[in-house]
Amino acid sequence: MKLCMIGTGYVGLVSGVCFSDLGNDVICVDKDLNKIKDLKKGIIPIYEPGLDELVLKNFKNKRLKFSTNLKDSVSKSDIIFICVGTPTKKNGSAADLSQVYNVAKEISTYINKFKIIITKSTVPVTTGDEIEKIISKKVSKKLFSVVSNPEFLREGEAIRDFSYPDRVVIGTRDKRSNKTLKNLYSPLISKGAKYINTSRRAAELIKYASNAFLATKITFINELSNLCEKIDVNIEDISIGMGLDKRIGSRFLRAGPAYGGSCFPKDTKAIVSTSNKFKTNLSVIKSVIKSNDNRSSLLLKRVFDILNNNVRNKKICFLGVTFKANTDDMRDSSCLSMIPSLVKKGAKINYFDPTGKKNDFNKIKNVTFSNDVKSAIAKADLIIIHTEWNDFKSINFKKDVKNKNYKVFDMRNIYSPKKMKELKIKYFAIGC
Repeated sequence: MKLCMIGTGYVGLVSGVCFSDLGNDVICVDKDLNKIKDLKKGIIPIYEPGLDELVLKNFKNKRLKFSTNLKDSVSKSDIIFICVGTPTKKNGSAADLSQVYNVAKEISTYINKFKIIITKSTVPVTTGDEIEKIISKKVSKKLFSVVSNPEFLREGEAIRDFSYPDRVVIGTRDKRSNKTLKNLYSPLISKGAKYINTSRRAAELIKYASNAFLATKITFINELSNLCEKIDVNIEDISIGMGLDKRIGSRFLRAGPAYGGSCFPKDTKAIVSTSNKFKTNLSVIKSVIKSNDNRSSLLLKRVFDILNNNVRNKKICFLGVTFKANTDDMRDSSCLSMIPSLVKKGAKINYFDPTGKKNDFNKIKNVTFSNDVKSAIAKADLIIIHTEWNDFKSINFKKDVKNKNYKVFDMRNIYSPKKMKELKIKYFAIGC
């Protein structure tokens, strides 16, 4: 099929590349000329394992193209995916839909035959209705169909999630569009993906409801870990015991820092904003947001306790600063609040992340970047394992840390407290 992906951010680029790998002709469009030039050279703007190889493969096979020409791309395609950003509004909690609506206005002037217009971006309920209104001002409704097809891609696992999804959700009551999209996704359905056809509004809400529930699981286990620390219970035992119940499941029951990234923070806020619009109280999700907002402060207090409130001139090393492993995404990472707070108290921060130096810390004094794990931890008073990269799972602390009085704060519980105790390492974990 001939597809057009509008927006080469995380969703648009990954989805476009994976669709081309299934044998479709895909044009990825973006207004950013430099980004398009880089993509044509094989330079990928995001860190996602395996993505660069797929881009190169399908670009060479001419199934994948990159362009800044929206008119030409839309006219040549049968299915148009809107994949632009929907960040939280400044000084608010609702989703900023300006990019989505601007795209709708633009493509309405380029529709020359029947097009299926798909909202792939995460958008609040009724957004599809508004897109339909915008386009219908210039185009007959017989020439287009607006469909909601939310994505469920995890950063760091996006290619696998696209290729082996749990479900494909298609929000439309248009039989023609539904038939076409079922055909588009047939290679994934044949591998076991469940194909769900709902109303457009239901599909929009499924995405938000899913993210809100997963955020709730993370926040729930984080709050339980606070209790475990008070009563001498290991949160890992609780997670395993709960997760074996098939009604609950083990995924997203890992205690650690606050959730972050491109989805959970903005999507929980957006669904609450939608509920307020329709005068409904989502009290559970409101509590989740509040608890998550407090999480970094609680972890910071734990750092102070570990250092006996003697932070000044302490050399603190952060291993990993992204919000999770296998991504370079810094959005809402706990480090963004913890590191500046520690610097204000007089600490000297050193960090290492496999995805490289971060601009977020360039203007903060006493924050330096190390090129590898060994140099990062060598002189540290406190080593904080912030992100669960595989690089950090087999560190020889005894050999590589030169400071004899160092301590380790494992925010991801990747080491065994028992083994660390046997090694006589001053080790602190989450929820135990």
